[in-house]
Amino acid sequence: QVQVVESGGGLVQAGGSLRLSCTASGLTFDEYAMGWFRQAPGKEREGVSCISWGTTYYADSVKGRFTISRDNAKNTLYLQMNSLKPEDTAMYYCAARKSAYCSTSWSNRGRYNYWGQGTQVTVSS
Repeated sequence: QVQVVESGGGLVQAGGSLRLSCTASGLTFDEYAMGWFRQAPGKEREGVSCISWGTTYYADSVKGRFTISRDNAKNTLYLQMNSLKPEDTAMYYCAARKSAYCSTSWSNRGRYNYWGQGTQVTVSS
């Protein structure tokens, strides 16, 4: 049984930083491209970032502020978020895609096989 669990969310002031973590079990972690998505109230879930073998993708809105990384030995995905803005407030989800590569369709949530329950990030102004 595959489980994907996010952690690290919280309340932070604008300009601050948070580091999200996501641990996946029940799958061969290094065979999966891993992504971060977010969903703000009243909005659709959107892709934030994706990482696979030697490749990373970012949404334009987070480029230069967020950094995605993974530790395959620990089956863990990370998202370092710096210079946070109120518009970054959302539920953040980790997702696993059975593919060696993120590809240009990385932000298509239908491409992902497994999802976590999310961790809330709130940025106050």
